[in-house]
Order: sequence, then structure tokens, then C-alpha cells
Amino acid sequence: MNVTIRRATNTDLSALVTLENNSFNYDQIGLRSFAHLLKQRSSLLWCAEADQQIIGYAIILTRKNSRKWRIYSIAIAPEARGKGIGKALMLEVIESAKTASVSALSLEVKCDNKGAIELYRQLGFEVIDLLPEYYSDGTDGYRLQRTLEPQ
Repeated sequence: MNVTIRRATNTDLSALVTLENNSFNYDQIGLRSFAHLLKQRSSLLWCAEADQQIIGYAIILTRKNSRKWRIYSIAIAPEARGKGIGKALMLEVIESAKTASVSALSLEVKCDNKGAIELYRQLGFEVIDLLPEYYSDGTDGYRLQRTLEPQ
């Protein structure tokens, strides 16, 4: 599978919503929210594409005058999981953060999402907080963080 990681555009909106709906059954991001995220200077959105299909995305939230980025959401199509797509997206985010002189990346993940937690740990993220009943379905989450070295 030949995968391209690129910045998302407005032409990807429909595919992003479909991917979101196929990936999550709680706290879903809708069309208007994706469109808003694409317009904002404070958000960055990458997508993973294979055979002209969007099979993954990563949304980053930034704040003016802050050197910390938050990985707001990452989704991989169910049929593409376990094939390195999430890792490729995360590596793109990490490299972009280093280039932008970001000092730390943070994210939240469900405590029972063992595969994602293992990937994040492999990429240098550490659990810094337990978030009881963090998700709308009542499940707990972890907050993870990775400190970045300046380039």
C-alpha cells in the first residue's frame, strides 16, 4: 500500500467525515467542525491517502505564543489499522512540530486503547495524567506528552 501524508484541504471534507463516522461512535467531529478546523490558523490537519482514498487523519491544535501543540484527534480507517498509517501520521506531526520549534506535544487517549497507547509510547510519549470519565461514553482517558528537543 503506497501511502501519502499531506495537508488536508476542503476537497477532503466529505471523506474526513466518513472516516470519522467509521472510526468513532462517540464525540464525533461533523462537517462544519472539520470545515472550521481547516480555516483556522490555530489548527493543522494532515491526512493519509492511499489509492485516492483518505484512510487516516491527524488534527493538531495550536495556540498563539505557545510552544505546545495538542494532538486533538487521530483516526485510521478500520481496514487500514495495523499497517503503520498512524505511525506515519504521528512522525509527520512530530517532524513538523520540531521544525516549528514546538517544545511539547500532548494528546488524550482512551485507557482501553492499548494499540494506540503502545504506539505513542514507542514514539516517546509518556502518561502524565489520568482523566476519569473523560469521554462522553463515560470511559477514562490518559493524557500523554512528549517533550521535543530544539532542532
